[in-house]
Amino acid sequence: MSSVTPVPVDAHAPSTPPRTPLSVLKAYVALTKPRIIELLLVTTVPAMMLAARGIPSPWLVLTTLVGGSMAAGSANALNCVVDADIDAVMKRTRSRPLAQHTVPTRSALVFGLVLGVLSFAWLWATTNLLAAAMAVGAILFYVLVYTMILKRRTAQNIVWGGAAGCMPVVIGWSAVTGDVGWPALVMFGVIFFWTPPHFWALAMKFRDDYAKAGVPMLPVVATPQQVAKQIVVYSWVMVAWTLLLVPATGWVYTAFAALAGLWFLVFAHRLNAAVRKGEPNNPMTLFHLSNSYLTLVFVALAVDSALSLPVLGWPF
Repeated sequence: MSSVTPVPVDAHAPSTPPRTPLSVLKAYVALTKPRIIELLLVTTVPAMMLAARGIPSPWLVLTTLVGGSMAAGSANALNCVVDADIDAVMKRTRSRPLAQHTVPTRSALVFGLVLGVLSFAWLWATTNLLAAAMAVGAILFYVLVYTMILKRRTAQNIVWGGAAGCMPVVIGWSAVTGDVGWPALVMFGVIFFWTPPHFWALAMKFRDDYAKAGVPMLPVVATPQQVAKQIVVYSWVMVAWTLLLVPATGWVYTAFAALAGLWFLVFAHRLNAAVRKGEPNNPMTLFHLSNSYLTLVFVALAVDSALSLPVLGWPF
């Protein structure tokens, strides 16, 4: 396996702290990576609606989203602390607060830890202990297993590390039911198999960035042909996995999951064909499509949960 030694960050680089309260606030918000949190929340509400077989308590939804946002923000802030050296090297991430020295490392660490503690306390107080414990587990897995162990050591980093990003659906389900039913595990699997095509498409675009930072993402250590083939394989598994929810859902979800899956597969195969033939291609097309795809599938799940009866009538 090839790797590149990351360029170290100068520990004595001059600090340029924000000058206004607003810029300080923006820097701390940036540590939480709001755009990633938005996508996680898009999956949480439909999971809660499926668990409730309709519209759950608005208060419960709100408290779960607040707690989930704090947990995700905690994981992302701690990730920024651990990956500060990588972020400073990569063009895609060099504008992050720690790379720009707009937030002191120690302050970012305390901020991330406090958010994690608050998320546990909040979810325990407003939902249940299971949801709170799983939120903390997701934080620990993302920071300790993915960021500190897998990311810099294996090309399968995002496959197994992506499990942390699958937890919001399970947390949302458990907040409603107090347990973990099989549909929650299926939704976990949908996001689990969605993550590699989503992230590898991005990594194909920024391959040189990851290589410069010494991060062995699959596109760094494998040929474009091998990466595109893996994207197709995971895409097929992902689409098939979405259909495992059919017994617990209705026709709205079934139709949209099938049509959206076909749409995604067409673009995955197009990318694979272009790479195999050496033709010009833009993997970011699939990356952006993957965001729309996941949103569409889970929005369809929310609508279905509010309006439809199960196709097969199977119990949870």
